[in-house]
Amino acid sequence: MKLVPQTLARGLEGSTLAPLWLVAGAEPLLVAECADQIRARARAMGVLEREVQFVDRGFEWSALLGMTQSMSLFGDRRLVELRLNTKPGAEGSKVLGELLKAPPSDVILLLITDSLDWSERSAAWVQAFEAQAMFVSVDKVEPEQLPGWVATRLIRAGVRADADVAELIAARCEGNLVAAHQEIERLALLAGGETLDVERAAEWVANSARYGVFQLGEAVLGGEAARALRILAGLEAEGEEPTLVLWCLAEELRALLQWSPRPARGAPARLWRGGRRRQDLLARAAGRLPRSRLESLLAEAGEADLIIKGVRRGRAWDALAAIAAGTAGVTLPLRAP
Repeated sequence: MKLVPQTLARGLEGSTLAPLWLVAGAEPLLVAECADQIRARARAMGVLEREVQFVDRGFEWSALLGMTQSMSLFGDRRLVELRLNTKPGAEGSKVLGELLKAPPSDVILLLITDSLDWSERSAAWVQAFEAQAMFVSVDKVEPEQLPGWVATRLIRAGVRADADVAELIAARCEGNLVAAHQEIERLALLAGGETLDVERAAEWVANSARYGVFQLGEAVLGGEAARALRILAGLEAEGEEPTLVLWCLAEELRALLQWSPRPARGAPARLWRGGRRRQDLLARAAGRLPRSRLESLLAEAGEADLIIKGVRRGRAWDALAAIAAGTAGVTLPLRAP
């Protein structure tokens, strides 16, 4: 059975607990919370003994069979937890398949891993967990979903806050859900039961956002100029290489120049990555930006490349900001070189 964090509580109801669980996702905080719920339910049902194994390259999967088949020291049920730092491979898939066919009677097996891409989701062992056991899929919280997520967490923490507070926390903690969670817990203590306005929140909430070049690509395609420039400033502050940032922007410009509602067979891979979400962003951006503007921005990318290489005068990050803003639909004022 496939579950998501919002439906996990329902999957944990009943007088019995499923013997095999897989929790996978891109948000470490939400993955940890889902695993905590499963552990808590196991404890409530008298499963008090817990063993944790870290699965790296060279892990002996055959030992897992022995571990699940051996009796507990006290004859009680056990929770055996596997933290997957590498995917199971052929040997691991075979062992997991055997456990799925004949689940041990005195063991709850909990597998925890990071996000599974589309090819990994089609692997036999993942498909088997979804069909025969319990698979908790934790999706990434997208930027447009983050303010709502923060608002819900503020209510859960007992914090009464103006609507703008959730937007502020989301902006300052984008890409870092753990930091957002910590800020909400801190605000619950500092607010002292009073309604929190955005001015006070701005004084208390640290800037803990973490950005990546693909978030920049999403922002420029979505026409979010302010967010794109904020991400760009964050990447510069974090010491990201401007060459990588330029590659990202140039890739999005090339994708827009090559965009078609129905890409032909053999079309460049850049048109396909990112799934439906990016396809929608590409479609909207292609409708917003004329071809002549895209060609001009790509020429600016060539100039930025020369600046990065020291052939042209100028500041690389200013050139990147102009390209990012332009792709998002805004023209920045020129700066003297």
